[in-house]
Amino acid sequence: MESAILPQMNAKHINPILNVSDISASFAWFEKWGWKKMWDWGTPPTFGAIGSGECEIFLCLGGQGGRGKGANAYTFGPDGDEMADKGVWMSVFVDNVDEIHKQCAAAGLDVTFPPNDMPWNVREMHVRHPDGHVFRVSQGIECE
Repeated sequence: MESAILPQMNAKHINPILNVSDISASFAWFEKWGWKKMWDWGTPPTFGAIGSGECEIFLCLGGQGGRGKGANAYTFGPDGDEMADKGVWMSVFVDNVDEIHKQCAAAGLDVTFPPNDMPWNVREMHVRHPDGHVFRVSQGIECE
């Protein structure tokens, strides 16, 4: 049996959709670490987007995916639990992880893994949204 060769997809953008419990509070949370509200939809809003650079994330009030913050204080490390949170995990690459860490810490955000040089050649930290979505904030580092 011959298999058909399918045409290659040419995706233009990919926008994750996060299930949030409070859309206004989520807009405010993202603004604390440098994202901005792009738009919202509905009266009162039940859907919207935040953006940073060329990236955009959709926020959906009470639907489209899972959410849930675990009881874990850390996501990585000896006391960490990367399976406890029920939200989405996303990787965000930035120019300076340590500056983002300072900004998140100053804003009182839930940093669940401070900046560390990882064996996969990135400097990485984690910050957790109140609904259990975890952002792996990374920058590439030189191999030695």
